[in-house]
Amino acid sequence: MSSISAGVVVFPGSNCDHDAFAALTKFEMVSPEYIWHKDTFNRHFDLIILPGGFSYGDYLRSGAIAGLSPVMQSVKNAASEGTVIIGICNGFQILCESGLLPGALNNNSSLKFICSDQNLRVEQNDSIFTSGYIKGQVVNFPIAHGEGNYTAPKEVIDTLEKENRILFRYSDIKGTTGAEANPNGSINNIAGIINAEGNVLGLMPHPERNADILLGNADGLTLFASVINSLSEKKVQHA
Repeated sequence: MSSISAGVVVFPGSNCDHDAFAALTKFEMVSPEYIWHKDTFNRHFDLIILPGGFSYGDYLRSGAIAGLSPVMQSVKNAASEGTVIIGICNGFQILCESGLLPGALNNNSSLKFICSDQNLRVEQNDSIFTSGYIKGQVVNFPIAHGEGNYTAPKEVIDTLEKENRILFRYSDIKGTTGAEANPNGSINNIAGIINAEGNVLGLMPHPERNADILLGNADGLTLFASVINSLSEKKVQHA
């Protein structure tokens, strides 16, 4: 079976890079490595993860400085060539700041940092990120953020809705969305979106923190499995 090359970008202040790396090591065909924020690269990666944390101390705005770091030009080039990109929490903020995804992540409506388990409803399962889930399935990923309030102009939100680019919404255990199930005020309870090409995902909750049943929940592992299976099938087709 062909190996899947994966990179986890490390910024000053990243604190979920090892968790993301550990999630990838659960798949025998994946060969993960770390990518330093000052480095640029021309080599091919099948998958790149921008992990959670507080890149550059979250000065100015969360993800603002990281979005201008040297490595991000290489990440942009890779995304344009079809590399799968996953931005988690701070990584989602970086994707928005760098222009790889639309919108922005503002302060939580409570103006408080939130750290808790969070139910999510899977909105689509025809993407490379969610093919292992059932549409409408409720999963649980932890959240830990102070700026997770997703916002964008109405026309952007309308496009995301129309093109089925919202993959996860905040919900209750029954899958009901609304203000009571919304932890941060995110518009339309949006928790995760993809780009128009379908190869870039940004989501605020942390699938890598629920990727081992020994920790009591492996809902997040399915996201990584979906991506790895998709990439493996693609390699077989092109072999």
